Amino acid sequence: MSQPWWRPESLARRRDNLAARGRILSAVRELFAAADYVEVETPALQVSPGLEPHLKAFRTTLQDPREGRARPFYLHTSPEFAMKKLLAAGLPRIWQLAHVFRDGERSATHHPEFAMLEWYRAEAGYRDQMDECEALLRQVQAAAGVPALRWRGHSADANNAWERLTVAEAFDRYAAIDILATIDDPARPTPARLAGAAAAIDVAPHPGDDWETLFFRILLERIEPQLGLGAPTILYDYPVSMAALSRRKAEDPRLAERFELYVCGLELANAFGELTDPAEQRARFAADQARKQALYGEVYPIDEDFLAALEHGLPRCAGVALGFDRLVMLATGAERIEDVLWAPVA
Repeated sequence: MSQPWWRPESLARRRDNLAARGRILSAVRELFAAADYVEVETPALQVSPGLEPHLKAFRTTLQDPREGRARPFYLHTSPEFAMKKLLAAGLPRIWQLAHVFRDGERSATHHPEFAMLEWYRAEAGYRDQMDECEALLRQVQAAAGVPALRWRGHSADANNAWERLTVAEAFDRYAAIDILATIDDPARPTPARLAGAAAAIDVAPHPGDDWETLFFRILLERIEPQLGLGAPTILYDYPVSMAALSRRKAEDPRLAERFELYVCGLELANAFGELTDPAEQRARFAADQARKQALYGEVYPIDEDFLAALEHGLPRCAGVALGFDRLVMLATGAERIEDVLWAPVA
C-alpha cells in the first residue's frame, strides 16, 4: 500500500514539483494579464455538468430554502457554459483556473478532481488560440527553468517550431487511412468503411463499434504516441461529427474548427472556434443526450440558461481548455498526476 499523501516524507518528494506548480501559475497569470484577459471565477455547482456523451459527472442535491424544495445539481466537468455566459454578458477576454470533476476517471494522467485552465477570446478564431497556446507553453517552460517539456522518456521543446497537422494528414501519415473517405454521412458516419480500414492495419474492430469509437481506437493506438515529440503538435480540423461545441469550418463543411494540443504523446488541451448558433447547439445537445442514453442508460439535463445566452447573442469567439496538472507534469517530468497535486483525492 502506498504511503498516505500527508506523510512528511511523501510531501517532501513532491515539494520541488509543487514549487514549480506555483511558478507556472504565476507565469500564466502574467501572460494573461499582459494580453488584457480578466481572471474570473464561476461556480462548480451547475444545472448541467456538460453533455459530452462519455463523461460521467458527480450528482448532488441542492436544498434551496427560498423555494422550499430540493433540486438536482451536478459538479461541472468544465466551466465552459458559465464562461460563455460571461462572454454573452460583454466580457471580451476571460480566463480561469477551475477545479472540475469527472467520475470514473483515475490513472497516471486522470484524477476525479483536477485543475482546468480555460480561456475564451471574443472576435477571435481557433488559429488565434493556436498562437496563444504556443506563447503559453513557451512562458511556462521558461518559468519552470527546463530546456524542454518531458514525459515518459520523451521531450518536446516549446521553443522549437511547432507542428500543425490536420486530422486527415495524421491518419494518412501514421495509419495509412484516408479518414474523410470513410465518412458516408458527415453528421453521423456509419462504421463499415472505417472498420475495414482499421482491420487492414491490424486495429481490430469490436462488435457494436460505431464510427467514433473506431476513430479513437486508431487515434490512441497509432497516432497519439507519435504526436508532440521534439516539439508540441497541434492536431486540427476534426470531422464535423466530432465538432462538440465548435462551429463548422466555412471552407469545408465536412470539418469543424477544433484542435487538440499534444506534447510528448500526451493530450494537453482541446480548443474550439466556438459554435454560436442556438438552434444548432440545441440539436447537438439532443444528439449527445441520445448517444449517452444508448451507451450508458442515463442523460444529463440541458442548461436552458446557456441556450438563452446564445439566443441573446454570443460573439464570434474561440476557447481553449487545458489540463493544468498535466502541464505541470510536463514541466517537471512527473509521470503520475498525484505527484503534482498538493492533496490528491484519497
